[in-house]
Amino acid sequence: MDLGKKLLTLIMAGGRGERLYPLTRTRAKPAVCFGGDYRIIDFTLSNCFNSGVRAIYLLTQYRSITLDRHIRKAWNLFRREFDEFIDSVPPQHLIANKWYEGTADSVYQNIHLLEEHRPELVMILSGDHIYKMNYRPLIEYHREKGADLTVATVDMPIDQSARFGVLEMDGERRVVGFEEKPERGKPHPDFLDRILTNMGVYVFDTKALVKELIEDYKRGTSRDFGHNIIPQMVGKGRAVYGYEFVDLNKKTSKYWRDIGDLDSYYVTNMDLIQISPEFNLYDTDWPIHSHRPQGPSAKVINESADRRGSAADSMLSSSAIISGASVERSIVGYHVRVFGGTQISDSIVLPKARIGENCRIHRAIIDEGAEIPAGTIIGENPKEDARQFQISPGGIVVVPSGYVIKN
Repeated sequence: MDLGKKLLTLIMAGGRGERLYPLTRTRAKPAVCFGGDYRIIDFTLSNCFNSGVRAIYLLTQYRSITLDRHIRKAWNLFRREFDEFIDSVPPQHLIANKWYEGTADSVYQNIHLLEEHRPELVMILSGDHIYKMNYRPLIEYHREKGADLTVATVDMPIDQSARFGVLEMDGERRVVGFEEKPERGKPHPDFLDRILTNMGVYVFDTKALVKELIEDYKRGTSRDFGHNIIPQMVGKGRAVYGYEFVDLNKKTSKYWRDIGDLDSYYVTNMDLIQISPEFNLYDTDWPIHSHRPQGPSAKVINESADRRGSAADSMLSSSAIISGASVERSIVGYHVRVFGGTQISDSIVLPKARIGENCRIHRAIIDEGAEIPAGTIIGENPKEDARQFQISPGGIVVVPSGYVIKN
């Protein structure tokens, strides 16, 4: 199917990511680093690019400068002369003199984009999920069904109901019920111990979308797709269908992650260093695009007989230098410098951080640009760590961006 001018894609990328604080202290959630070389937004954008979806607006809001800078550097792959583009759209205050109040409100306040392009279909995506998906079969399914709305779904254990929006579908895969974060959702039609959860991936008929947004605005709701738009459309008997996620990750289990908090961020990153990680970054058939600063390859140096550099079960990004230090079960971002005698284990060190000599760092996230002075110990004494840093419920110590520790 030639998408041409028939599809316009809107990516919601303005989230504050409060549960990821302090990683979101200076940037929007989609701009947070992931896996050493990437930003979270790269996964949704790579799905778009690989699917041939090339007319995209990013609906930004909160601390968007880092995200905008990354888009300019990493995503200059599109040809505007062929009607391909990625444009960032902060709140324009054209309809209302206010910030976006909900996911649906961010689209409502940009209805003028739909009037300008007049697409047949509108695809709405979240910019803060990790997964691999070809959107073309979803779009084709939507058209075959003659749907007003198609919601992409992924099955999850039923005991996870309270974390997600849950769909109820009949035998024709028509959505007959939708609940946002119920205590126990309606089970999958084929597997009673699983539920069908909302992935935050929607394809709308444009006329249906505009009508629903206008009616929802008049109702004065919280203006959210999950809480308001989808249940209202299902309740009115609109043609709402579910599309079960077809995973391109080439693993046994379907992989879709909403990195909602510090612990899930840590666990999802640390999976990448396993012998056989759940998420495959090495698949050349469905590449994940990003921007990697110019620089030499990572380097591990032996400074002396008692200061030997080593890195085991770890990922090292370009220009990282491990000089007479040991790194185990960790992810080290680009332009990171780790000095002699330091031991890092089970940790995530984000780009441009500098770790001084003779430090011990365990189960920590060191954000971009942090400077750790010589002799610092992190992750061994929770009471001492709590005096200076935020500690996640799972015990992960987070050193924020730009922070300089004072001994």
